Amino acid sequence: MSLSHSALEKLATFRANNTRASQETFKNASTVLKSFKRLGDDGWAVLEQLFLASVDVGRLDVADECLRQLGKQFPDSPRVDVLTGIRMEATESPDVVLEYYAQLLDADSANAAIWKRKISVLRRTGKIEKAVEELSQLLDTFYTDVEGWLELADIYTSCNQYIPALQALSHVLLLAAQNPFYQLQFAETAYTAGDIPLALKAFLVAVEMSERDLSDKSPPVGISVRAWLGVKLCSRRLLLNSSPSASNTVVPKNLHLIEELATERVLGVYSSKSSSTRAPEGRDVVVGWVGDR
Repeated sequence: MSLSHSALEKLATFRANNTRASQETFKNASTVLKSFKRLGDDGWAVLEQLFLASVDVGRLDVADECLRQLGKQFPDSPRVDVLTGIRMEATESPDVVLEYYAQLLDADSANAAIWKRKISVLRRTGKIEKAVEELSQLLDTFYTDVEGWLELADIYTSCNQYIPALQALSHVLLLAAQNPFYQLQFAETAYTAGDIPLALKAFLVAVEMSERDLSDKSPPVGISVRAWLGVKLCSRRLLLNSSPSASNTVVPKNLHLIEELATERVLGVYSSKSSSTRAPEGRDVVVGWVGDR
């Protein structure tokens, strides 16, 4: 039995979007195990995809067969080394896995994928300080690794260390300046850290970035809704009580106007939702379950 064209397209979409979707991937890809070579180069990509999904869903027998085929085709491949480590993480003790990763790093200290797996194991086993140390060294070597900076920020946030988290996120903003989601994450972290002026500034930037293609009369959608809520919270707090800024961020002079605009934009979201659910003219709205009388 071979994979259908639609199943192949779905698996390719998962790979392109870096989406695991393990249950669905396993369901779609498990039939390829005996005929993956017919797919050409795509067959090896599907096989790796199936391996990861199999580990996630606990089908280690399928994962082992995928790993055997990949290792046979690509001996001494750093990519297969990573997959071998992932397989070991499923059943071996953390100490054994860390020793395996240490040996690989001794042979190739620039193997970023292995380095990241090692950091993941350290964090998962509660060795946070060591994980931060290793991650900091990784980022000294691979400064442009956005995912690494996000991971560092997440570790600091999980430990309630918001100032170091902000510092890590500031590197993310430098490396991916056009991503409004990162700007929003920075704003929310600043708000949690208590630097309300800095949070307001970042929320306003997130609003600007997310609404570039919207008309002035369009209600906020998606990320801009959350950004406007942040603007509303920050401006309201600053109007009630001026808050010091650890970053020395200046509070805008037109704070009242910003708060009014944020209120208007947030209310616009709910008014638009209300009008979209209103019954068409001349018809009655039935409230309750269908059939209730």
